[in-house]
This record gives sequence, structure tokens and C-alpha cells, in this order.
Amino acid sequence: MKKNFTFDHPKIKRPRRVEAIKHEVKKYLKRERNKNLPPGVDFWDFDCRFGADEASCEVIHVSAINKSIDQADSQQLDSFYLEILAKPGHRNKRSLENQ
Repeated sequence: MKKNFTFDHPKIKRPRRVEAIKHEVKKYLKRERNKNLPPGVDFWDFDCRFGADEASCEVIHVSAINKSIDQADSQQLDSFYLEILAKPGHRNKRSLENQ
């Protein structure tokens, strides 16, 4: 997903629009996680970037998406850019020392 989200809508007020954007992102992540895994892959991982526009994006973790959306709302930005790309993930085995 590579998308510019806007907070402005003629009929929907800003707080409801923020919640709608968060819901759309959550729905996309769930849809991607439910896809079949290729052989040898443990889980779906995501590369995420967030910024005011595509040129000023910074890499963020999946768990920081909602915080970034709230921050953009508190800064009164009119729109923001969010990029979420799914990639195969592999779990690392724990060593006996870390248990």
C-alpha cells in the first residue's frame, strides 16, 4: 500500500476521519497477514514508511503507525503519506544463553 491520506472531507469531521484511516490501515494489515505463506517463510513482515509527503518519508515500525497518524493529526497536517510493503519474515532461533 502506497497512499496519500487526507484528513479533509466535506461531510466527515476530522476525529472520525482519523479513526477511519486507522481502520483502513488495520484492515489492510489483516488482509496481508491472512495471505498464504510461501514455503520456508514463518510470517509476513512489513516495511513501513511515514511522512508528510513521499519525499520526506522516514522508516517506522508497524506498531508505530497509529502513533504517527495521531502525531500528524496533532500537528494539523492536511495529509500524509503512508507506505506499507509486505515481505517474508523468518524467525531467529533463541540461543540457550538467552533463555
